[in-house]
Amino acid sequence: MSTPYPERLARLQAALQAAACDGMAVVCGASMRYLTGLAMHAHERLIVLLLPATPQPPLLVLPALEHARASATLAAHGLPIVCVGWHDETGPTTALAMATAQLFGKRPAPLLAVEHLAMRVMELRALEAVIPALHTTDATPLLAGLRMVKDADELAAMRAAVRIIEASLQQIIPSIKTGVTERELAAQWRAATLALGADEEAFGCIVASGPNSANPHHANSDRPFAPGDLIILDGGAVYQGYVSDITRTVALGTPSATARTIYDLVLAANTAGRAAVQPGTTGAAIDAATRAVIAAGGYAEQFIHRTGHGLGMEAHELPNIVAGSTTPLVAGITFTIEPGIYLAGVGGVRIEDDLLVTATGGESLTTFPRELLVL
Repeated sequence: MSTPYPERLARLQAALQAAACDGMAVVCGASMRYLTGLAMHAHERLIVLLLPATPQPPLLVLPALEHARASATLAAHGLPIVCVGWHDETGPTTALAMATAQLFGKRPAPLLAVEHLAMRVMELRALEAVIPALHTTDATPLLAGLRMVKDADELAAMRAAVRIIEASLQQIIPSIKTGVTERELAAQWRAATLALGADEEAFGCIVASGPNSANPHHANSDRPFAPGDLIILDGGAVYQGYVSDITRTVALGTPSATARTIYDLVLAANTAGRAAVQPGTTGAAIDAATRAVIAAGGYAEQFIHRTGHGLGMEAHELPNIVAGSTTPLVAGITFTIEPGIYLAGVGGVRIEDDLLVTATGGESLTTFPRELLVL
């Protein structure tokens, strides 16, 4: 069975050459999994994949205890990556020095691309120790050019992740009653998400009630739900390495006139943002479409975050749906649209959907009802 990984590596090597980089150092995380299929977690033992810009076999420096597993996975995916193992008693320096000398030793001051948001100081210092004249540049734009456009298998996994999070959200909404706490409902949502087939949560789900809902990234508390609360529910699922991300806001009991006003504005903004999605548009244009609705309603200062963010192997990746994001969006790119209004001491509203740019417009992968649900 063919796999996408050799083609992804070839595309990355071409991008590195075009950027005049000598290669790239990839650490554990989403990009390593995207490029190789290896799901490895960062810990205190150094793991670095070294990719030369020239078409020679990459080298994966890793602990000896991971050698067999990694080698089997790479072989199964048809990748010519050579594993270079190191042992705890000797440490990784010798293995890393050998690998970098083999790939980049002929260059007096090699330029390596590294992910600024992923590489830790530990990995950077290890590379600097074995390549004293090392220069680095941010690999994020190069990788984003590959990862933003999803293929059919990636989209199938994302659709499955959406189905799971929407089904679990549907399951836990009847549990929203006076006296139930944010933390209790969050635990139920996590359990339901995993029981429905998620590999894990995309992030710790947010349950923000009453005044707490005015904080976009509220940390779940022991506050019990009370009549009149607006309750923001923000969660996501991971399925086969790909994520979903959805937010809905419900009311417990009859909402106030202000609550109803801001809900209707956010819903209209979400609708305008989804309608603005088409090939060739930009994140800035979509952001402007949602922001214009909320500004016209008099709450511009209470929409305090970007309209959305890219979505794929990570819950937050490129592209950003925000002013200044001027790269044209093409078919296959996925991202969120999640306008919100937040009133300190009162509460807030956010409505979030996962969007796919298609050849003819935009498709909302999330379809959970958006009208205000009054419980």
